[in-house]
Amino acid sequence: MCRWLAYTGSPIHLEDLLTRPSHSLVDQSFEARQLYLPGSPMTTMIRHHDWPTNGDGFGFGWYGDRDFPGQYRDTRPAWSDHNLQRLAEQIRSPMFLAHVRAALGGTTERVNCHPFVHGRWLFQHNGEIPRFSDLKRDLTFDIDPELYPFVEGNADTEVCFFLALTYGLASDPKGAFARMVARIERARADHGVVEPFVGTFCAADGDALYALRYSSDRSSRTLYHSTGHMRLSAADPGAHIELPADGRILVSEPLELEYRDTHWTAVPEWSFVTLRAGAEPVVEEFDPTPTA
Repeated sequence: MCRWLAYTGSPIHLEDLLTRPSHSLVDQSFEARQLYLPGSPMTTMIRHHDWPTNGDGFGFGWYGDRDFPGQYRDTRPAWSDHNLQRLAEQIRSPMFLAHVRAALGGTTERVNCHPFVHGRWLFQHNGEIPRFSDLKRDLTFDIDPELYPFVEGNADTEVCFFLALTYGLASDPKGAFARMVARIERARADHGVVEPFVGTFCAADGDALYALRYSSDRSSRTLYHSTGHMRLSAADPGAHIELPADGRILVSEPLELEYRDTHWTAVPEWSFVTLRAGAEPVVEEFDPTPTA
């Protein structure tokens, strides 16, 4: 599994979420602690060896003064990259995405590390398209020919991103996600793939964060949004991280070693989330619309 986070709000240093919290994203890259939500019927199936480290690369993308986001990615583990530490200490941003990767599909190369960028969009994912090598040709052929030259790698997430862009992500994010999921589900059916398509997705355009929690069998990967004013416990004993009052966060799992439901709300199965700075999360039921 991969782990990711997304932030929107008044500018903060990236280190306030990537490295400083007691269960920061970098800490999760070494030891992620959740695969399914607490209390899920799938929880009884989990053993420690089912929780791999996320050491197959990392990346972050952020919005600044330009019309397009910045991006930094590498294939080394996040916990051993000193450039990540130094950049996170210096970069301040009102919106950023970050991801640590466990490569279930695609080779371990920089072009396969998340988040992916096209125009003003950032995109990242935790999950997989099962038997992607069997479905890849059909799905790739559905990408808009004008967008296809921008596909650089061989990972399933990048194909999901460019399918969403093809299906109208810029004008109708929820509809584009629905059409993307429906197309992948149709490909599964056409090829007799019984393993479920699973994923928590996040896209950003500099104005809002859009996230989806979905799986074919309704046993999705974990996803949370922040609740209220955040004061995170830091890795340094007794220290805390005060986040802006308008700060809003999406995470694969809470950024604190001790889970507190006053800070984190689980996103329900088959849900689409829209998150803007200073606003309450908009959580909508999600149902993929069949493609024509």
